[in-house]
Amino acid sequence: MSTGRLGDKIFVSAARGSGILVLVIMAAIAVFLVWKAIPALQKNEANFLTSEAWNPNATPPKFGIAQLAFGTVVSSLLAMLIATPVAIGIALFISFYSSRKLAAALGYVVDLLAAVPSIVYGLWGVAVLVPHMEGISKLINAVLGWIPLFGGDGVGKASVFTAGVVLAIMILPIISSISREVFLQVPRANVEAALALGATRWEMIRLSVLPYGRSGMIGASMLGLGRAMGETIAVALVLTFVPGINIHILQDGGATFASNIANSFGEASQTGRSALIASGLVLFVITLLINMAARAVVARRKEFA
Repeated sequence: MSTGRLGDKIFVSAARGSGILVLVIMAAIAVFLVWKAIPALQKNEANFLTSEAWNPNATPPKFGIAQLAFGTVVSSLLAMLIATPVAIGIALFISFYSSRKLAAALGYVVDLLAAVPSIVYGLWGVAVLVPHMEGISKLINAVLGWIPLFGGDGVGKASVFTAGVVLAIMILPIISSISREVFLQVPRANVEAALALGATRWEMIRLSVLPYGRSGMIGASMLGLGRAMGETIAVALVLTFVPGINIHILQDGGATFASNIANSFGEASQTGRSALIASGLVLFVITLLINMAARAVVARRKEFA
């Protein structure tokens, strides 16, 4: 047997084993969460999926994930809607508009921002962003108050909107870095052919770059969304907990799965910790479904391309 063929077999076995190991780890996490969540779910006197109350330490315990799911989904989607266009614009500027020296410097800065710990973003949000968010929220409320999400009688600083902005700033470097790498993989012949036919730089990007990198941009956005949904410390520092679902995201109050776990775990009883693990199980399932949907979209785009 040749050395090359033996190396191929070793590589295939290692790759297959790594894939199986990932599946085993995910299954083990799911089993652990279900096992730890069952005691609290059996004692719960409220509807776990639709109740807005969170009192697992009461007698009897009553808790549900409706408010946590609402806060998590809304803040994460808001973060992705804010961050994705800006991140793609930065990636396009670095890849096709800036000079080589400037592109190298900007790329280094973006990659460095992606490595900043989330607690730093949270502290910056509390110290710098939150004090200035009331004026911005009032402006949005005055202009877009006819939309229920931005309506309400008053606005605040520590709102779901503020948490979404902090999350957007945090996930922007990740989306930008991945999108930039995708754009740099566009075949040079496609770019030069578009320019040779008289296309402007924007027309070249629109006709040659964006269609080629669409699946990569979707994957980058979904990766950013996954991190936003699971973010803990930054949201816990910025967002003020107020019981109940409030569709007016400019007003103070709200909660997410991760922030509720961070704020409640230390003082929770045995049943309370089991309830927090049950909420973590729901977050695990939601994140898994989003990643599966993203993979399906990327696979369809790849097949189409």
